Amino acid sequence: MARLRPGWFVVLCATVLLVSAWLPWLTTLADGGGRATAVGGRYGQIGVPPNGFGVGQLVVLLSSALIVAAAMAARGLSARIASAAALTISVLIAVLVGLYYRLYVATPVAPGVGFYVAGGVTALAIVTSILTMVVAWSQAGRR
Repeated sequence: MARLRPGWFVVLCATVLLVSAWLPWLTTLADGGGRATAVGGRYGQIGVPPNGFGVGQLVVLLSSALIVAAAMAARGLSARIASAAALTISVLIAVLVGLYYRLYVATPVAPGVGFYVAGGVTALAIVTSILTMVVAWSQAGRR
């Protein structure tokens, strides 16, 4: 009977993180209100984030890389390296989510639902990446 490997949970977390980038990460009630997504979409009167490639887009890019690394670890393809890469990418995404908060959340602007989903899923991705790494390194010793 096949068992579910923890790498697939990392893939699930990264997929939810990827989808949360299109939810409102920033909200404001000032000047008539507005919302902004991590990928740069804006609705209403919100001045942040600035136009161009930024932290939110980098989170989306890295979550795609996390999906690949975690799937490789779950399938056993270079499992040790892939699990280490998944943990590294997860921690890097957590740093970027914190940086996003520091850069764009100020008095009139508050974090939105997408930001909270991203933060929670990123923390879960780190925990499951650690589990994936433990499983990958323990199975590598048995082969």
